[in-house]
Amino acid sequence: MQLTWNDICADSSLQNLPYKIETNRWGQIVMSPAKRWHSKRQGKIAQQLSELKRGGHIYSELAVETSEGVKVMDVGWSSDAFDQAHSQEDTLTAAPELCIEVLSVSNSRDEIQEKITLYFAYGAKEVWTCDDKSRMTFYTSPTQEVAKSGLFPGFPSQS
Repeated sequence: MQLTWNDICADSSLQNLPYKIETNRWGQIVMSPAKRWHSKRQGKIAQQLSELKRGGHIYSELAVETSEGVKVMDVGWSSDAFDQAHSQEDTLTAAPELCIEVLSVSNSRDEIQEKITLYFAYGAKEVWTCDDKSRMTFYTSPTQEVAKSGLFPGFPSQS
């Protein structure tokens, strides 16, 4: 039996795991172990976004239903308009304007490229990645890197 995302979220045996849960295109659960550095970096990025932008909403561990399964970004930002349009969704059916992935050693290049492509396909305006040296890469399309963010031009290239 294939579980829905809501079934997975409601399953008490899957709560409080030290892993981030996503699904693949077949609805199978994929888990990635989170390390302290990863969580710390997520928090710092969210804090920096908060300091730079008035308005909108900052999220951590935000789930988006895609054609390739449910993907969970580490940090996201949406405008008030996006938040209002999707206020009834527990799992988003569209990506917010900004999606951020904090890279782990367990992430393959192909996995991250697929997520970047999916976030843009589902409406993201920008996708950022943060590597293990806290270096930020800003994307305005699946294949277009830019020197700085258009949404948050003051965000440092090294977080």
